[in-house]
Amino acid sequence: MKKIEAIIRPFKLDEVKEALLEEGIKGMTISEVRGYGRQKGHKETFRGSEYQIEFVPKIKLEIIVEESLAEVVISAILRTAKTGQVGDGKIFVSNIEDAIRIRTDESGPSAL
Repeated sequence: MKKIEAIIRPFKLDEVKEALLEEGIKGMTISEVRGYGRQKGHKETFRGSEYQIEFVPKIKLEIIVEESLAEVVISAILRTAKTGQVGDGKIFVSNIEDAIRIRTDESGPSAL
């Protein structure tokens, strides 16, 4: 099994979610997060005062899938989350040793 974590722009969430649903991905966890990378934040003006936003709001998706579906998920995220601008985000892929459904004690891919 693979865990795919993607940090994306907030306005891209619905588009990414729809693409994943079309690919048959049934579940994901999302979190509202803030951070910065090469973008290093940005400046905004509020009531005539300019101030620096150091931590940019983003959405973090966490998706656990069977290894055979990992490339499908990654392709769907890349296709829909990309704007071509700095700050589009990142995708991280890691191995998952096991998953256990608490309600039924199922483990492995059947727990997904």
